[in-house]
Amino acid sequence: MTAPEGGLVPEPAGIVSRGIATVLDALVLAVIGFAIQVGVGCVRLVVTGPPFHFPNPSLWLSGASGCALAVLYLACSWAAIGRTVGGRLMGLRVSDRAGRLLGWPRSLVRAALCVTFPLGLCWIPLSRRRASVQDLVVVSIVRYDQR
Repeated sequence: MTAPEGGLVPEPAGIVSRGIATVLDALVLAVIGFAIQVGVGCVRLVVTGPPFHFPNPSLWLSGASGCALAVLYLACSWAAIGRTVGGRLMGLRVSDRAGRLLGWPRSLVRAALCVTFPLGLCWIPLSRRRASVQDLVVVSIVRYDQR
């Protein structure tokens, strides 16, 4: 398939490359979450004095803050540059069908859907366009990056 400029149109990414990118992004989020916990522990150490203790938030607070962090990370990455760290490592870019960045509203909706309904990726092998449920809802596409 050729683009109007005469170049090749990048192929939509499949479930394997997108799944690996998702695992890499989960690792990035784990590192960010750990860094936040160390930072909170350091602030507590400065305010209350020794000894150093890691924060021990409740399970619901950990889950809610983890989900919020994931949505923020994904939305900011897609809206600003069209890819996350995992997407960059796998050579993937998220865009609208014309190849433009999604923008903030669509990136936020897509990120919230990815975090709350990760099984939406399972639709990729069944879709002719290799689209996840999230892609269908916000009208996005994940392609191999040719840049």
